[in-house]
This record gives sequence, C-alpha cells and structure tokens, in this order.
Amino acid sequence: MPDHAKSDSPAVQAQLDRLAALSPGRDVLGLERIAALCERLGNPQDRLPPVFHVAGTNGKGSTCAFLRAILEAAGMRVHVYSSPHLVRFNERIRLAGRLIEDDALAVLLSEVLDHAEGLQASFFEVTTAAAFLAFSRTPADACIIEVGLGGRLDATNIIRKPAVCGIASLGIDHEAFLLAPEDGVPDMPPLQRIAWEKAGIIKPGVRLATLDYPYSIAQVIGAKAASVGDVNSFYEGDVWAVLPAEDGGFHWRSKFGSIGPSLHPSLPGRHQWRNAGLAIAMLFLAGRLQPDEAAVVRGVTQAEWPARMQRLLPGPLLDTLPEGSAIWLDGGHNPDAGMALANALEGTDRLHVICGLLKNKDAAGFIKPFAHKIASFQAVPIPGHDHHDPRDLCRWVQEDLGIVDARPADAVADSLHQLAQAGTPASVLICGSLYLAGEVLKANGQIPD
Repeated sequence: MPDHAKSDSPAVQAQLDRLAALSPGRDVLGLERIAALCERLGNPQDRLPPVFHVAGTNGKGSTCAFLRAILEAAGMRVHVYSSPHLVRFNERIRLAGRLIEDDALAVLLSEVLDHAEGLQASFFEVTTAAAFLAFSRTPADACIIEVGLGGRLDATNIIRKPAVCGIASLGIDHEAFLLAPEDGVPDMPPLQRIAWEKAGIIKPGVRLATLDYPYSIAQVIGAKAASVGDVNSFYEGDVWAVLPAEDGGFHWRSKFGSIGPSLHPSLPGRHQWRNAGLAIAMLFLAGRLQPDEAAVVRGVTQAEWPARMQRLLPGPLLDTLPEGSAIWLDGGHNPDAGMALANALEGTDRLHVICGLLKNKDAAGFIKPFAHKIASFQAVPIPGHDHHDPRDLCRWVQEDLGIVDARPADAVADSLHQLAQAGTPASVLICGSLYLAGEVLKANGQIPD
C-alpha cells in the first residue's frame, strides 16, 4: 500500500515525489532489489556499527525503544531505523541519537534514488538503503534495526551478521504477504508460518533472544536456529524471565545474571514488561556493549515510543474536552494489539473509543478484546489510505457487540467535539492505525523528536 509520505521541507518533498514516481507504490517482499541497490551504493550494510535486529508482529518497536534508551543511558551513540513514521519521514532515520535533519535527508534520498534507476525498488527498500548509507557514514556505538514486514524477505534482512537478533510477540497480521503460498515454503498453520517468516532473520553464529511462545511456535523458531547452526539462543521462560515485584514493577531474572532493583517501564501496560525484558535479554548477549545495571534501570524508566498507549498532553485536541479528561492514543491494529489494549486498560470502564482501521485489518479481532469497556464508539476515516467504512464499523459494533452508542464521524476533532457536548470529563481512546495516530499527534502539536 502506498505510504503517502509528506514533508514540510521542499527539498525533502521533491525527493519523496521522485520516490513515489519511481517505486511500484506497494509493499514488495524480496532481497533481490535491495541487494542490487546496496551493491550500487558500495554495500553500506556491511559497514555498520554492531547491529541489534528486531522482528515481531507486535512489540518490536517498543523493544527497540527500550534498547535505545538503555544504550543511551550508558552513554553510547545509537543509530535507529524504524517504521512507519508518524508525522515526519525523518522519524525513520535516527543518527547517533538525533533524527536526521531535512537538508541531510534530501541529499541522502537524492543520492540513493540516483542509484535506484531501473530497479523498481519499493518505498521501503529505498528508505532502508538510505538509512544504511547514512549509518555507514556517521560514527556510532550501536545500530538498532527494526524489521519492516516479516523477516525472511524484509529489506532489512540484507544485513549479513547482526550482533544480536530479537523476536518479539507473534500474531496474525499482514496475511496477504506472510501467508501467501510460495514454492519451497513449508505448508504449516498460519501462526507457525508467520513464526517461520520472522525467524528468517536468524543467521549462523548470531546471538538470539526471544519471548516464551506456545510449543508449536517455539519449535519452529528452534528448528530455524538449529538449521543455520552456531546460534546462541536466550529464551524467555527457559533462560530469562520477568517476574512481578511487590512495588508494582517487575524483576528481570536469568540463569546467568539478574537485575537487582525492580524495574518500572515508562511505557504503560504490563505487556511492556516483556518488551523491556526482551531488550534486556538482547543486551545481556551484547558482549562489550552490555550496559551496567544502573543504565538498564534508567533506560527502562525513560524509554519513549509515541502512539503506544501514549497519553496526550494539553493541546488543541485535548483542550476540546472538559477539564479532567484524558485521551490515550494507540496505533495497535491487530488481535494481539487488541488484547494488549484490554490488559493495559484494566480498571478502566466507560471508555469513549474513536477508531479508524485500514481496510486490510481484522476489525472484529482488534476491537472484541476491549469491547466490554466501551461506553461509546465513533468510527473515523484515515485520510489518504484505504480504510474500513466508518458506517460499516458502527453497524457492526452495534449489531455484533451490542454497543448502542456507535456513530460515524468525519474526523477525530469532530468526534471530540461530540464528546465535549456532555460537559463532563471523559476517558478517550483513539486507536486502530499508526497512520491515524500520526494525524492525531500532528493536530495536537506533539511532533515526535
């Protein structure tokens, strides 16, 4: 699906327009084009600082945020490549701790696009090559690379030997790409196939940290690790664990060492314990880059990752509602994300939900886990993207979930004005899409930096 990236910088926008005209305008999996492009650029992916490569259906972005925060708390300079961006394209490329500047980004994209002529490289492939080129030219101590889609055929998987790989939570998403029949691919149930695709980032000699999965899933990942050989595996439950602490945080424990103090993640929701735990496990495998305990504690409490149960600050959107109101923003959009939301909202009732979902997302699977908390539901479009019709979403939540107060709206601001009419403080959740989340952050004046 097209990305529709926009920039306030004319120089950057000129290159994004070139990219839109050059690329096929859709997600394309495969390593042939990115390999050819990087070859033309001198193979920058082979000249990166030690790489932490993170895959997963949900939680990989949060895991990357914890990795970055902990490494920076230890005084290290860290590159980060993540996707999608929320407001500015620059969010995808963080150079030694800072988002890439517009002038540098325009020159970088121009150089990569000049080398991409005739390759039919996708938006994500060009962006990935640009990030690798920038990272190869800027000194740093570590490089965090988030997989875009899947793992095996994701453009980031051109990295030959990451320092550490991590696999976060696994669930059903991007079925059209990750479950498509393919020659040479084993026939297996959907979740096992997705695990097999994510495990494609495992390389010979790599250090691997994973979560605790059901046996059939763990078996797939274990088989992949065994097939490539010489993999140092560090599994949750088997080797490391997060355990509740009496003060409301968690302890990180492993067979080979533990974190003494209890840890209190800055990102809300108990599901973030495991994301933080996975980041710590990856760092435990990082050799000379392993931070000390004080840096782990600081990093876990300071990590930021916008649009993941983020509470909006005072701004044009929040100020629409009566004093004492709260707006939570979350870009989750699949069944596992719905379950995580339900857990994070434990103790919250009479929730006013504003939801927009892309057309290819499972609306029922996402909304049902927290439906019992919904007092009112408003469905909105996602500008510039193919989305579920708000009228259809409202009809479904009324008929199938029994939520009487369900209505479509033209935009999030209109929904908030409707809620403000009651004159009483409201707890609001805006959810369903990272693209929608970006529009919300921009409208409220909270631009990620």
